[in-house]
Amino acid sequence: MTQSFSELSLSPSLARAVAEMGYMTMTPIQAQAIPVVLQGRDVMGAAQTGTGKTAAFSLPLLQRLLKHENASTSPARHPVRALVLLPTRELADQVAEQIALYAKHTQLRSTVVFGGMDMRPQTAELKKGVEVLVATPGRLLDHIEAKNCVLNQVEYVVLDEADRMLDIGFLPDLQRILSHLPKQRTTLLFSATFSTEIKRLANSYLQDPVTIEVARSNATASTVEQHFYRVEDDDKRSVLKQVLQERGIRQAFVFVNSKLGCARLARSLEREGLNTTALHGDKSQDERLKALEAFKSGAVDLLVCTDVAARGLDIKDVPAVFNFDIPFNAEDYVHRIGRTGRAGACGLAVSFVSGRDARLMTDLEHLLGKKLELEALEFEADRRPAGRFNDGQRVWQQPPDAPVRPPRLARSDSRAGAPAARAAKTPADPLFDQAYEPRSDAAEPPAWEVTQKSAARSISPNIRSRKKVPALFKSPVAELPQG
Repeated sequence: MTQSFSELSLSPSLARAVAEMGYMTMTPIQAQAIPVVLQGRDVMGAAQTGTGKTAAFSLPLLQRLLKHENASTSPARHPVRALVLLPTRELADQVAEQIALYAKHTQLRSTVVFGGMDMRPQTAELKKGVEVLVATPGRLLDHIEAKNCVLNQVEYVVLDEADRMLDIGFLPDLQRILSHLPKQRTTLLFSATFSTEIKRLANSYLQDPVTIEVARSNATASTVEQHFYRVEDDDKRSVLKQVLQERGIRQAFVFVNSKLGCARLARSLEREGLNTTALHGDKSQDERLKALEAFKSGAVDLLVCTDVAARGLDIKDVPAVFNFDIPFNAEDYVHRIGRTGRAGACGLAVSFVSGRDARLMTDLEHLLGKKLELEALEFEADRRPAGRFNDGQRVWQQPPDAPVRPPRLARSDSRAGAPAARAAKTPADPLFDQAYEPRSDAAEPPAWEVTQKSAARSISPNIRSRKKVPALFKSPVAELPQG
C-alpha cells in the first residue's frame, strides 16, 4: 500500500502544492481512499475525525479534473464539475481554503457559498465559472432557485459529515440537490461515524461503493487522553479554571449544549480574567468567522462553543477539549474530542459529569463499547460575592459560605389547627396591654350615638323644604251672574 505522497501519480502542479504544505506521509484514510477515487469508484469512507479526510477526496478529484483545466475567461468553459456539500458554514469555508491551496498551481477554479452572507458576491463568483463548488445545502438551493449555477455537468459529488447533515434536518435539501445532478456521476461519502440513516442514504445514491474503514466505527483517537470528572453544575467553572492552571493549558475548546449557556459561560469566564470568545448559531456569520480567526491566531485562549464547532474544524495544536456539558447525542462526543490530538499529536479531553447525566453517560458507554470510570477531583471552592447568586439556573441560590439563618416560623392558622408560633414582642408602651374600659364619668353620650328624632317626619332631614312665597297673581274667578 502506498504510504508516501511522492509515490502517488499526482500531476506536478498538485505534487508541488502538497510538498509546499508539508505533506510527507499519508494517513490511513488517505492511503486507502485516494487510489480508489483515482479509479473513479464510489467510496463510503469512515475514519476518525482529524485524520485528513479533506485531502483524501480533494486531491484525487483535482487530479481527475485536470483534463478540463483551461485558461479561457469564458464562464461557459468553466462549468461546475465537482460539488462538495458540508453541514456548517465554518466547515465549508475551511474545506474551500484547503482545496484552493491544493489547486493554486493549476487553472482550476473553486469557490464556496454558505448562508449568513450576502448572496451578491457569491453570485458574481458563480457567474465567472468554477469547476469545484463547496457549499452548504440551504444556500446552494437558494442559488439553484435563482438560476445562479447549473449543475448538469457535475461529475463528482462529495457528502462530507453526512451524518451531521441528517441530524440537523438536511435530508430533504440533499434529495432536492441530488435530483438536479446527472445520474452518471461519482459519489463520495465521508464521515467519522456511520449510522443506520447514513447507510440507507448510501444505498440510495451510491453505486457499488467501496467501503473504507480505517478504524472501528465511532471510535475515538488513541492519542487523546480522556478524563471524566464527577462535578456538580455549580462547581464546573471552578474545576475548569483549576485544570487549566494545573496542566498549564493555554488554549482549549469548551463545549456546551445550548446557545444561551454558551453565551453566559463565555461572559462569566471573561469577567474572571480569562481571554474568551463564544461561537454559536445565534451569532452572525461575520462574528463567527472573526471568533474562529481570533482563536486560530492565538488572540483568544478559550473558545466556548456549541456543537456547531464540533465537526471538521482543523485548528492545529489545540492541546485540550473540555466538555462542560455531556452532549445529548453520544456521537457528538467523538467529534468534539476530535478537535484535539489531530494528525497524530497528543491531546486532552476532559468531561464534567453531574448527577443528571446518568442517561447520557449510558448512551456514551454503549457507543464507545466500554465502561467509563468517573474520577473524583479535589478543588478549591469558588469564592462568590455576598448575597444570592445565579449561575444560569432557574432559581437564586445562597453562597456556600453564607451564614445559616434560622428558619422562619409559620404563622398560626386557626383553620388548619396550627399552633401560634410567632413569638410575642416586648411592648413599648404598657397602655397597649390594658383592657378597654368605658368611661364612667361621661355626662353625655358620644356624638356618634346621638340619633336624630326625625322618625315622625315624612321627609328626610337632609332635604330642604320648599319656601312659601306669596303669589303675585291670582287667577281671576268668574262671578256668576245674579238674579
